[in-house]
Amino acid sequence: MSAKLIGIDIGTQGTKAALFSEDGETLGEAFQKSNLFQPRPGIVEEDPEEQLDAVCNTIKELLEKTTAAPSDIAGLAIDGQMAGVIGVRDDGMNITPYDSWLDTRCAPYIRQMKAEAAEDILNKTGCAPSFNHGPKKIWWKNEHPDVYKKITAFVQPGGYAVMRLCGLKGSDAFIDTTYIHFSGFADNRNSKWDANLCRRFGIDIDKLPRIVKADEIMGTVTSEMAERTGLKAGTPVAAGCGDTAASFLSCGAVSEGICVDVAGTASVFASTTADFRADTNLILGCGQSAVPGLWHPYAYINGGGMNLEWFRKNIGIMLSPERSAELDFEKLNALAEAVEIRTDDPLFVPHLAGRNSPAQPDLRGAWAGLNWNHGAGHLYRAVCEGVALEYKIYMQTLMEIYSGFRPIEIRITGGGGKSALWNRIKADALEIPVVPVDRQEGAPLGSALVAGKAVGLFPDLKTAADKWIGKAEAVNPNPDASAHYRFRSRKYVSLMESLNSWAEAE
Repeated sequence: MSAKLIGIDIGTQGTKAALFSEDGETLGEAFQKSNLFQPRPGIVEEDPEEQLDAVCNTIKELLEKTTAAPSDIAGLAIDGQMAGVIGVRDDGMNITPYDSWLDTRCAPYIRQMKAEAAEDILNKTGCAPSFNHGPKKIWWKNEHPDVYKKITAFVQPGGYAVMRLCGLKGSDAFIDTTYIHFSGFADNRNSKWDANLCRRFGIDIDKLPRIVKADEIMGTVTSEMAERTGLKAGTPVAAGCGDTAASFLSCGAVSEGICVDVAGTASVFASTTADFRADTNLILGCGQSAVPGLWHPYAYINGGGMNLEWFRKNIGIMLSPERSAELDFEKLNALAEAVEIRTDDPLFVPHLAGRNSPAQPDLRGAWAGLNWNHGAGHLYRAVCEGVALEYKIYMQTLMEIYSGFRPIEIRITGGGGKSALWNRIKADALEIPVVPVDRQEGAPLGSALVAGKAVGLFPDLKTAADKWIGKAEAVNPNPDASAHYRFRSRKYVSLMESLNSWAEAE
């Protein structure tokens, strides 16, 4: 029997695990929904032990449904949500809940970090302070000093699950390089902590975990965890990487110039470059790739993909000819495709939950430029176009920062990649080919690749990704439509500026 690999993704909506053969065949998948704790506005937490339970349960389900022998599992890796934190104590157990990236209680400390050291943090880490590690650690220090004193290290959900599977102590806590642009306190170019930034904000550098590579073996499955998962005790466990880094890897973004569109709940746009550059426009973050020596400048729309589902469920039913059933995506796409594009078509602002890139938290969604000739097809097409026009801002920013850089293509992963309409709009707006990948497993596939490299099944991640991941037929841009979207893009940028000024006015 050939060796098998397990990749696990601890996502916001749930935990997904997948089993792969050594040559990349998907042998099985399992999923368990998340349990987010939201007692009042601004608080979003999860129980790290429930996240661990989900990891154990999905692994066990995989082994049972595929009848894979535990001895066949060569190794596993876990990716997870990137911008939240968990405080662990000396014995490796959590002392705080998972303070989610969706939790906004640290907002005052975002403002503090920006006011005192915004440029330095950006240039060192590659990412401006936001609802990520730095402000969250300061929040715990100032708002819960007694708990903070007992914290040995701050880790992320993927790292915590690895620690528990392997029986690691707090002193063994780690973070892999793909997360550290969110840290607030890292020298990202050199993969180490920045003592000056830590001192500036009173954060104990000893509470920051050691920085490792994604494919470093952190330990092996303990006997206790072997019982809970069905795995063989002694199975190697890699450090793993962040969920977006795993998603980029699952698209084959392993060479300079390959861009990625993660068309999921959030809409993530990224590219692949050979060096680190900080974006002083505060639009693009820059994180390390799971592939050594490569970087991913990226930005995202919070809920960009969710907007389509929101429209279908809440607007589609009102626009349905029968007025009794929601329009499905097939019908919505047909309506939008039938629209003859015009310069007076409405624009849609896709930021229903606030704008992330750049940070404009007061901005909200809207249609602009409506007239009596506009119908369901125009409104839905505008929703699709909103993501593409936001991506165009990201693309233009990328080209300005990396002078002379030329993107090759955009590879699409996630459920939105099934929409031929949306792929066409993105190709025309961004003026480069859009290429759906033939794999839809997402982040777990990237984690399985990391596991395979960690245990020595693959010489390097690029070779393995090129072998595992194929591409569907490219959607090439239409020059006439691209000219239309250049005009639309200028109107969109102007609209964003005006609406944000309105939204921020007291």
